[in-house]
Amino acid sequence: MNDDLTHDTTPHQSPAHETAERLAKVIHEGGRTQPEERPLLVCKPKKIESWRIFKIMSEFIEGFDIIRRYGLAISFFGSSRATLGDSSYKDAEELAKRLSKKGFAIITGGSAGVMQAANKGAFEAGGASVGLNINLPDAQVYNPYLTERFGFDHFFVRKVMLTYASEVYIYFPGGFGTLDEFFEIVTLVQTKKIRKVPIILYGKDYWEPLLGFIEKTMYERHAAIDKADMELFTLVDSVDEAYDYITAHVTC
Repeated sequence: MNDDLTHDTTPHQSPAHETAERLAKVIHEGGRTQPEERPLLVCKPKKIESWRIFKIMSEFIEGFDIIRRYGLAISFFGSSRATLGDSSYKDAEELAKRLSKKGFAIITGGSAGVMQAANKGAFEAGGASVGLNINLPDAQVYNPYLTERFGFDHFFVRKVMLTYASEVYIYFPGGFGTLDEFFEIVTLVQTKKIRKVPIILYGKDYWEPLLGFIEKTMYERHAAIDKADMELFTLVDSVDEAYDYITAHVTC
């Protein structure tokens, strides 16, 4: 044996582990070096700003770290303008309370209106009440009924988190944001980008005109969708109806 030969006894990390460490390092560095004044994206950027990429990556990682902690969850969507006197507010609160007692984590955008109602129902039932908010120039206020919260700088990252956070999605009357979230989920299920999950529209007075347009104009007149696509969602009109449907159709 050649005594001059030495053996390297240092344990070697796997390539995947080394890549993960490097990724964590650059994400941390990107977050640390963000400029104080972060310009908005108005049109296609002429150069790639590394801090912006790292910030997006870090939001994805932190967001997934939050949602993976909750096994059974339902996402509530609806107007931020609903008040304590609105039936939407009262019904969202009652439904969230009952589902929380059933073991569901309640996930919302963390702000006012229907979101606050759902978080309030979960909070007062002693359940998990999560708010995934968006950071805006005119700061949105978190509602006071959250057991965990996180603020995103990017709408699309927040949408991904809300999309993959739950086993059920319920939509109360709302504005452009609510409609956007509804069509996002329906499109993902329709194109089989996510598995089929219960998608519930709450309130016949609000949703029936839109569903009429989908059936008469999109399907019958223009054949823009298939008949089966209209079965991807369910319309309900009471807390009891929503609760019974959810508990009967959750498969996870």
